[in-house]
Amino acid sequence: MSEKTNLQDADGKVSRVIRVGTRKSQLARIQTDSVVEKLKELHPDVHFEIVAMSTTGDKILDTAVANHYNLENALEKNEVDLVVHSLKDLPTVLPEGFTIGSVLKRENPHDAVVLHPKHKGKFLESLANKSVVGTSSLRRAAQLKKRFPHVEFKDIRGHLNTRLKKLDEKDDFSAIILAAILGPDDCMYAVGQGALAVEVRARDQDILEMVSVLNDSDTVLRCIAERAFLKHLEGGCSVPVAVYSEVKNSQLYLTGAVYSLDGSDSLKETMQTSISSNNQAEEQEKVDEKVQHVGITALKVSEAAQDAAVKLGVDLGNLLLSKGAKEILTVARQLNDVR
Repeated sequence: MSEKTNLQDADGKVSRVIRVGTRKSQLARIQTDSVVEKLKELHPDVHFEIVAMSTTGDKILDTAVANHYNLENALEKNEVDLVVHSLKDLPTVLPEGFTIGSVLKRENPHDAVVLHPKHKGKFLESLANKSVVGTSSLRRAAQLKKRFPHVEFKDIRGHLNTRLKKLDEKDDFSAIILAAILGPDDCMYAVGQGALAVEVRARDQDILEMVSVLNDSDTVLRCIAERAFLKHLEGGCSVPVAVYSEVKNSQLYLTGAVYSLDGSDSLKETMQTSISSNNQAEEQEKVDEKVQHVGITALKVSEAAQDAAVKLGVDLGNLLLSKGAKEILTVARQLNDVR
């Protein structure tokens, strides 16, 4: 149970205070504000206080530094009660004592091309030979190198505003790739991309119950399958792994792919599983808050469906491994380490 903090207003009314941790970046604040607004609507008697903190990733804008550890440290010390993240930034195995208590409805997870003003109206295929396109993602670069071999891809770092400023104010890049337009035929997305996650202390049953109402069942199941796929491949941000998932007619579909760094070698497969339940309400009652599915504790989402989603991700991972995925990823990881 978390250490409860209360607030008394001028009328003597006492409200429980829930501290919500987030990064100080503009995008992180917008995402956190949207989550807090939803929580306020569902829990009007609770006072939600946003605690914005600088992380290693904020201070060193031009390096690929994981930034969620600072936030987890604050969570561990009871300085905050929950933390809002982009799900794609969270590892498939969380440190002991932490869990993802909710995964919100996914926004558009696809990638977008932002062109330099002088290339207004063009597309990647119409850029001149040797045009330089910036991206911080090995996954995006590997897929797009294969699709658009006439374009060169260069690493670009920093927050969203920093990257856009580099594009507008310098002639180093003809375009940059961000998150939301390219379809799966051009560029499949990262595991968990487009979904927000709320991380909590696993022991805080009351907080877990509070945030569980934010869970979107379809998004939860899609992301569990994606994370199980990535975990089974032992992938991460240092190797190009991409996914595409959807729920349709009680079937969960998962497409997964691995790529060499230059996109010349790749494997891509699709599998599906049923996520229907004969008695959804009964299944929901059986969800055990102590059971995590690849770091996610999704109360009020069928545990049988969650198990099926994990199995789908693992089975798809095994299929790609049987076709040589390990070799492709091993080489990609080694080449990335020496870059």
